[in-house]
Amino acid sequence: MKSVLITGASGGFGLEFALQLEKEGYSLLLHGRDKARLKLTLDALEFPGRHECLLADLSSRKETEELIDLLSNRNLYGIVNNAGFGIWGAFAMKECVAQADVIRVDFLAPVMLAHAVLPSLKRNEGFMINVSSLAAETPLPYLATYAAVKAGMTFWSEAIRTEHEGEVRIVTLASGPSPTGFRKVSGAPEGKSMFFSTPANVVVEASLQTLKQGGGYCVPGYRHKILWLIQKVAPRFLSLAIMANYLKK
Repeated sequence: MKSVLITGASGGFGLEFALQLEKEGYSLLLHGRDKARLKLTLDALEFPGRHECLLADLSSRKETEELIDLLSNRNLYGIVNNAGFGIWGAFAMKECVAQADVIRVDFLAPVMLAHAVLPSLKRNEGFMINVSSLAAETPLPYLATYAAVKAGMTFWSEAIRTEHEGEVRIVTLASGPSPTGFRKVSGAPEGKSMFFSTPANVVVEASLQTLKQGGGYCVPGYRHKILWLIQKVAPRFLSLAIMANYLKK
C-alpha cells in the first residue's frame, strides 16, 4: 500500500487531507505535535489500523531531524507539507521567538522534509503537495512574517515543481480564508473575510484534482479565485493600505 506523510494532521486542512487521501486508498503517516488531537484525527478515519501517528515539534530543529531520521527507512509515495501557523499583530509588538517559529514551521521544516524524501518520491513517481497561501501574493501588515514566509513557500514550491517536472507531481496550494482554526491560533480578528471563506473540503478537493492533472499552481474555489484576481490587479500601495486597515483591530 502506498504511504503518504501529512504534516499538521491534527486539524484543519491536515484532517481533511487525511479523510480524502484515505478514501483514495493510501496508508497515512499522520504528523502532529499534540498527541490527543492527532488521536482524534486517527479516530475520524474509516480504517485507523492502516495508519500511523508521528509526533514532532517542527519549530525544533532537533525534532525535525529526528522525524527525518524516522522517515529514512520509509518508502514514501507522497508528502503533504501542511503544518503551519501565523502570528497576528504589529511585528515589533510580538515576541521574536514566535516569529522565528513561524519561519521554522511554515518554511524551513517543509524544505528539510522535502529534500529528505524526494529520492523516494522520484523512485515511486509520487507526489508532493505544498500548502501555501494567497497571503503570498501581497505584503500583509499585521501578518508580516506569515505573508513573507508563504511568499517564500510559493516561490520555492513552484521552482522545484519545474525542476522535477516529469519525475514528481507537485502542487502548490494557494488557498485564502477557510474555517480551519487559523484565525484562533494566530489571534487575528474574526469575521472580516466571510465572503472569501471557502470550506476546507473544497480546498483539499481542488488540490487533489490538480494533482490528478499532473500538478501545478492551485487556487481553490471561485471565491479564492476572485480574491487572487483582486490581488493581481490592485497596485501594491493600494493593497497595503487596504490590508493594513483590514487586519488592524
